[in-house]
Amino acid sequence: MSDPRLSVISRRLEGVGRLLAVTSGKGGVGKTVVATCMALGLRDQGFKVGLLDLDFTSPTTHILLGVEGLYPEEEYGIIPPLAHGLRYMSVTHYSLDEPVPLRGVDVSNSLIELLCITRWGELDFLVVDMPPGIGDATLDVVRLIPRLEFLLVSTPSLLAFSSVRRLIRLLKEMGCSMLGLVENMATGGGSPIKKEVEELGLPYLGSIGFDPGLEEAVGDVGRLAETHLYGEVLELARRLASASP
Repeated sequence: MSDPRLSVISRRLEGVGRLLAVTSGKGGVGKTVVATCMALGLRDQGFKVGLLDLDFTSPTTHILLGVEGLYPEEEYGIIPPLAHGLRYMSVTHYSLDEPVPLRGVDVSNSLIELLCITRWGELDFLVVDMPPGIGDATLDVVRLIPRLEFLLVSTPSLLAFSSVRRLIRLLKEMGCSMLGLVENMATGGGSPIKKEVEELGLPYLGSIGFDPGLEEAVGDVGRLAETHLYGEVLELARRLASASP
């Protein structure tokens, strides 16, 4: 018997124009930073934007945004609270900073429950900070959320890109829409990643330079907006917003 909650998910997202999934084949490449700055950058262009943190094992968007004590409003489901002008949803609304030790079917059930009870309303963009890696959680998100457009993140490391390459091939096999790949923490010089990406038939969207000032801006959105990294992600957000879905 099919899960009746699955039919609700599409209805919850029907008011969302575009769904941008920021993903990578592994953790530690700055996926969450790119996702958070992407959401803020789209907001700064006047769009109505939501940010959904689906990294159940180690959610950190709330740390970057410097928000705490936020709780969704309950009304025929849950309405994500506003955080710096973003409709923001994360498991940390309920778990705080405690670990969420979910396994197997519990991960799927938690994702389904979160997606079917969250009322996003009318948004131009919903940015999804994807679970890291290529495990059950990632596969479930691809299965459960329609219309996802994937933005992949890698570092200049060929070791890191080896994991991203596997994810690219998986998303291709699943028929997913991929916007391209951005190279994070670039240090200048020729990029070995660009050639690898283009050989896979995926757009290389450019590089984001390593920003030593980022750490001091964590938790302060005003200071984050003054970083070089934010400026580069903002330019990427402008390009993606103007592109046809």
